Order: sequence, then structure tokens, then C-alpha cells
Amino acid sequence: MITGIGLDITELDRIRRLDEKSPKFRERVLTERELAEYDLLSANRKTEFLAGRFAAKEAFAKARGTGIGKSCSFQDIEIRKDGNGKPEIYFRELETGLVSITHTKEYAAAQVLLQST
Repeated sequence: MITGIGLDITELDRIRRLDEKSPKFRERVLTERELAEYDLLSANRKTEFLAGRFAAKEAFAKARGTGIGKSCSFQDIEIRKDGNGKPEIYFRELETGLVSITHTKEYAAAQVLLQST
């Protein structure tokens, strides 16, 4: 049964500006594992990666119905790739839902679907 659906879209320029202004932004949004992956990317790809993770985490929090806050922080949510490169979403180390992330020249968007077993 579907228990939640979340969608988020963000402007790449907005994320780029926030990231250039302060590395604390990326450190707040990305987990240590995600930061290690981020550090290996080219400048353009870094913005796409950060914006995609930001959108996915916002979409997850919306699907939960809580938003980002006390009960669900950016650090509680991690996006990992499976063996085929497909993104998977983990909440406090447990795989919790389905996620799709996409990018265009100007935007990153993500959709999250939560299901009960």
C-alpha cells in the first residue's frame, strides 16, 4: 500500500549560489558518504548532485508528511546507488522507499514513493 508521495523541484543556480557562499550548506544537506561521492565530481556535476540530493530529501520529507525538521533532518536521509546505479533512499540506515531524481539545464527534481509492507 502506498503511504506517501513526495515531489520537489529546485533551481540549479540557487543551489550553486548557496554552495559557493558556504560549504556548510553541502555539509548540512549531504551525509559523509554523499560528501565523499560529491568530492569526486566535476564542478558542474557537483551542482547537479547536490541539487538532486536536496530535492530527493525534501521529497522524502514531504512523502512522510513531516517536512525537514526535528523528526526528519537532511542527515537522517541518505541516497545511495545500487549495483546498477539506481538511486535508493535510506532513512536512518533503513531502505524506506522508491526515489527518482532527474536534472535539466536549470532544474533538479525528485519524486519519492513510500510503501508499507
